[in-house]
Amino acid sequence: MSTSAVSTDTDVITSEIFIAAPPERIFQALTARAQVPQWGGQSGMYRTTFWEGEVRPGGKWWQKGDNAAGEPFEVTGEYSVVELPRRLSHTWQATWTGDLTTRVDWMLEPATEGDRTGTLVRLRHSRFAGSGAAEAHDQGWKRVFAWMRDYVERGETMAKRT
Repeated sequence: MSTSAVSTDTDVITSEIFIAAPPERIFQALTARAQVPQWGGQSGMYRTTFWEGEVRPGGKWWQKGDNAAGEPFEVTGEYSVVELPRRLSHTWQATWTGDLTTRVDWMLEPATEGDRTGTLVRLRHSRFAGSGAAEAHDQGWKRVFAWMRDYVERGETMAKRT
C-alpha cells in the first residue's frame, strides 16, 4: 500500500510505498529504457510508449506516451543526482503543464515489512507552488507506485493490466 500527501501550500507531494524487491531492482525499473514502457501506464488512462535517458548527473531523460484520449504527451528532465542504487533527483517538465518545471527526488531504502524484505521507495515531487498542478500529480504518483510495484514484484506489464 502506498501513502501520498500534498503539502498545505500545494508546493510538495510526498509519497512512499514498500516494494518486495531490492533497491537495485527498483532503480533498474526506474531507469532502464526497455523497462519503463513495460509498466508505465494502463489502458483507458495513459501509457508510456518510449523512455530514454542518460542516467548520470547532467544527463537528460525523455518519455513519450498517449493520454486517455489517445493524444501524445512528453515528459523531459535532467538528472542532478544519481547515486546507484539509493537516490535519483531530476527535473520534470510535462507537455500538459506548459513551462512548469518541477523537481523529483527518489530515495530507495532497504526495508522489511512483516516477513518480507525489500525497499521503501520515497518520492518528493516539489516546485508546484501557484501552479494548481500538485493534486493531479499526486493522483498520478499513486497509480505509478502501484504499477511499478506490480511490475517489479509480479512481472505485471501494461499488456496484462486492465
